[in-house]
Amino acid sequence: MQPTVEFDAARLARSLLRRRRQGALATLTADSGDPYCSLVNVASYADGSPILLISRLALHTKNILADSRVSLMLDERAEGDPLEGSRIMLAGRAEEATADDLPVLRRRYLNAHPSAEAFVNFKDFSFFRIRPSGTHLVAGFGRIVDLSPAQLLTDISDAGALLEAEQGAIDHMNADHRDAMNLYATRLLGAEVADWRCTGCDPDGLDLQAGTKTLRLDFPRRIITPAALRQTLKELADQARAAASV
Repeated sequence: MQPTVEFDAARLARSLLRRRRQGALATLTADSGDPYCSLVNVASYADGSPILLISRLALHTKNILADSRVSLMLDERAEGDPLEGSRIMLAGRAEEATADDLPVLRRRYLNAHPSAEAFVNFKDFSFFRIRPSGTHLVAGFGRIVDLSPAQLLTDISDAGALLEAEQGAIDHMNADHRDAMNLYATRLLGAEVADWRCTGCDPDGLDLQAGTKTLRLDFPRRIITPAALRQTLKELADQARAAASV
């Protein structure tokens, strides 16, 4: 089935990938090859690929170490009939973090799941990153679309300067600009007033979180430098303040 004209399948899929903090992880049982499904916490890498922090004592981790093929379902968790909400089924391979990737995966995961600080250093826990091979989006009647990794993931090949400055920008915004975070959430995204904080940024947008609630603020244009990030956030804050004064 094909999407309707006003429906942006790739944008919706990317939003779900960035916003969801839990998902159903399917692995292949090491001994028999039978499917096995478990609930996991999820964060996202700078390009949007899912990050897992899982224990080697868990069956799903043992399965991954024997066969890295996985499937991850993320859903909208809409009120009412859950089948009316959007969801993506992402297929790919779960790769254990390398020494080079580990600091970034750890940082981005803890930004999304601060409570994991209590056990992140346990020796049996390891970070994995799912490299997508394809995604199946279901978003209602006439809105069932298969997406390639290129349609789903954010290109970060030219965004080294932005990603290097990401954590400093996050810390600065959360320390000094919580009012702007709240304006983004309430005036630009229609959310309720809450203790909104920034958990990540990338060339395509900003991730916001308040408790278990998450939001994705898309940038009006692609950004790849800290200077462009500052300018874009100022423009969005001015836009939000103008909306608040109406």
